[in-house]
Amino acid sequence: MELVDRYAPVTDDPDAFRAACARPLPTTVRVNGLKAATTAATEALSAADVGATPSAWSPMVLRLDTNAAGGTLPYYLGWIHGQEEVSCLPAHVLAPQPGETVVDLAAAPGGKATHLADLMEDTGTIIANDVNLGRLSALRHNTERLGVTNLIVTHQDGRHFSLKPLGGDRPVDRVLVDAPCSCEGTLRKSPHIVDGWDPDGYRGLQPVQIDLLSRAVELTRPGGVVVYATCTFAPEENEAVVDAVLRSHACSVDPITLPAGFEGSPGLDQYDAMRFDESLRETVRIYPHQNDTGGFYLARLRVDG
Repeated sequence: MELVDRYAPVTDDPDAFRAACARPLPTTVRVNGLKAATTAATEALSAADVGATPSAWSPMVLRLDTNAAGGTLPYYLGWIHGQEEVSCLPAHVLAPQPGETVVDLAAAPGGKATHLADLMEDTGTIIANDVNLGRLSALRHNTERLGVTNLIVTHQDGRHFSLKPLGGDRPVDRVLVDAPCSCEGTLRKSPHIVDGWDPDGYRGLQPVQIDLLSRAVELTRPGGVVVYATCTFAPEENEAVVDAVLRSHACSVDPITLPAGFEGSPGLDQYDAMRFDESLRETVRIYPHQNDTGGFYLARLRVDG
């Protein structure tokens, strides 16, 4: 596969990377701590003849022996939410605190925004924004099903996001940018990505990604935190984006400590002819073979103050 071959040389184990990319993705759900404990969710799934095993790094992330968790009672009750395991990391890396003001610039359909609410104990304020009007209904539905009450839904272009429609500017403590991307890291869940893969597909996405991350830094108070996340392997959409924002905005890379039991690799400081700030080594790449997940990239930035 050309897509896999492009990135195998930068992984720690090219053969394991190739093998993992060819395997189906495990089914996972996130336990919604606002409504249920892991024990209750696991027992309810067992009553529905669904086996559930906590992940190695979080008891709130369950691996299931079915791909139809959406038809179970705990799903309807809002005790669980279908979410890829690696997609549960951005909220942990952003590490929001109860009572803070947090913005999710590209929030729909709401998996990460509602996870933020869980970590914040449904206190403070989460502003969940998305430019795609059609996806906002899913965001609202998930917010209601999961019992989240500290979340405001907005419909703006994240590149020009403003708090003024909400009554004026307010200090923003943290911003999540789950950027639109080429989704190369989802190839285990969506194998068709391999067939239609375009090595230059990043060209239309990179300017949007840079603008979104730039706006996130501008929104965040001095000393605040921004997390940039994608589900792609492409350095052009990952390290190159963060590098561009580091050069144009007053911020720096904050080293990421992954949860115990979850493995990742350092970000790249070079790829082919591209050279990036050496601090990009403190960002994180996650390859499918490391934790039997999809592929992902995470960068944590601290706004200068």
